[in-house]
Amino acid sequence: MKNILVIGGSSGIGKATAEMLSADHQVFATFNKHPMGNAENCSFHALNVLDETLDFDFLPEQIDGLVYCPGAINLKPFARIKTEDFRADYELQVLGAVKVIQAVLPRLKASPAASIVLFSTVAVQAGFNFHSIVSASKGAIEGLVRALSAELAPKIRINCIAPSITDTPLAASLLGTPEKADANAQRHPLKRVGNVEDLSNAVAFLLSEKSSWMTGQVLKVDGGMSVIK
Repeated sequence: MKNILVIGGSSGIGKATAEMLSADHQVFATFNKHPMGNAENCSFHALNVLDETLDFDFLPEQIDGLVYCPGAINLKPFARIKTEDFRADYELQVLGAVKVIQAVLPRLKASPAASIVLFSTVAVQAGFNFHSIVSASKGAIEGLVRALSAELAPKIRINCIAPSITDTPLAASLLGTPEKADANAQRHPLKRVGNVEDLSNAVAFLLSEKSSWMTGQVLKVDGGMSVIK
């Protein structure tokens, strides 16, 4: 049984991931705005990744997997975006991940074969209107993954997943009516939006030995959006 840390494990993809992984592993999940009670093989701990210092005293000395799930979807026309909008998004999506990885790196190094999973977005490579904030942050995540894959090899692997729109509370404003949900589904070659299981399955794969020859990769889980026109 591995020890897995899931940052942002109380909602959406993070919650589904924590639930799935706890069937076979010991999961340590964090929450910020949505307190959660402990479950079998899964304990929840308060953590705000925007804090200056992060307390991981609740973790064991060895961590075999890390999943960073906090995110935001802030879609605005570029001309209306303030510099502070970019800064706030970057602090959550990039600097939060950096601080977490640095804080638990000794515990990851204690594992014989650790794996880190971060999240990007299909918008980084595809290019969508009004996505400049999230694309800038997630583009930085893809660069971070590639750099760290070189620096942390061979003992620690790091990959990221680039999903298209997924049915989570974070995307509620984009999928909140049947008309919106259907319009977004029709944009994808597979004619549906993603669900949390699509992404949690991909996370489980990247944490497992089945992906042991993969690092520095951007795994596209996007209903074909990025490659099929």
